[in-house]
Amino acid sequence: MLTQTLKTQAINTQIGGKIAPAHPVSDQFGAITGHVGLVATEFSYRKDEEIYGEDEPAEYVYQVVTGAVRSYKLLSDGRRQIGAFHLPGDVFGLESGPSHRLAAEAIIDTSVRLVKRSSLEKAAGTDVQVARKLWAMTAGELRHAEDHMLLLGRKTAMERVATFLLEMDRRLAVAGMMALPMCRRDIGDYLGLTLETVSRALSQLHSQGILGFSGARQIVLRNRQRLHNLDA
Repeated sequence: MLTQTLKTQAINTQIGGKIAPAHPVSDQFGAITGHVGLVATEFSYRKDEEIYGEDEPAEYVYQVVTGAVRSYKLLSDGRRQIGAFHLPGDVFGLESGPSHRLAAEAIIDTSVRLVKRSSLEKAAGTDVQVARKLWAMTAGELRHAEDHMLLLGRKTAMERVATFLLEMDRRLAVAGMMALPMCRRDIGDYLGLTLETVSRALSQLHSQGILGFSGARQIVLRNRQRLHNLDA
């Protein structure tokens, strides 16, 4: 679902963010700016607003500029499985088929920029650098899907929470603190756990001195090595 257009511009490398990654993001859209005629349109979404729905035509490829996005699937019984969290700089919405297999929503107030899928495919057909970048994006999504499958299929509840915290530490932490955009229910739906199980695991990690809390969604990682030891 496309909402109010903010601006249309040539793709650049400026990735802002209310949620700031710990390390400079890899601007995969900016890396293909050299292709003539490739432009990005920026859109703004409010918290919990749909960006696109499941089974909608996959006409665009997206990149988070500010905020955060969740990709998810609703099961027939109403349960929700979150497939990925997309943070500033992340590209999402790449599909092999004609439609989106998952829906995407803004977790908080979010801005994204998008490029027509047909334009990217056309560019990839004539520019080897664009083709390589698209391949890298696709390979990255496949790697994440494989890691997530292993997490859901084989890891215990504590191992899943530890894996998630280490991922967020790598992607979000500044000076040892993670400001999480997602709530615990989101985390549970990503890890295949109940809200109560996530809360209990976080409380256990806190009591063991592995992490601390600074606000509702701010986590201070106090012992990274012990957390790594829990991540089988």
